[in-house]
Amino acid sequence: MTEMIGSTMETMVSQPREAVWAVVTDLDNWQWRSDLEGLEQTGPDSFVEYGKGGFATHFTVTCRQEPERWAFDLVNASMEGTWTGEFQAVPEGTKITFTERLAPKKKWMRLLMKGYLRRQQTRYFADLKRALEK
Repeated sequence: MTEMIGSTMETMVSQPREAVWAVVTDLDNWQWRSDLEGLEQTGPDSFVEYGKGGFATHFTVTCRQEPERWAFDLVNASMEGTWTGEFQAVPEGTKITFTERLAPKKKWMRLLMKGYLRRQQTRYFADLKRALEK
């Protein structure tokens, strides 16, 4: 595997940690995510997300410490890596920290990876905030 490229983003939401955890980890209710057209649970600790256009990414859960930490390995045709979500209870609600570390499978993709990660994380946080407001 080539060198990993990482991105960490944080955001605050006013909802309690347990409510945020429930939305993020509910694999049956993924429709709030604007980047997905489907999600399939393939085992007790694995699932496949289908991005717009059907591009499949396979996930294997490596850590589930409810409601504090959720982590998994991921792989698709273009990249492989890890994702970690941390949920910290604070007086204002919940501080959410997502860290993604990816290794592109093609060298030329390295140039685009950091921007791709930031866009994905920004979109995910915006979608999550909308879902939590409902």
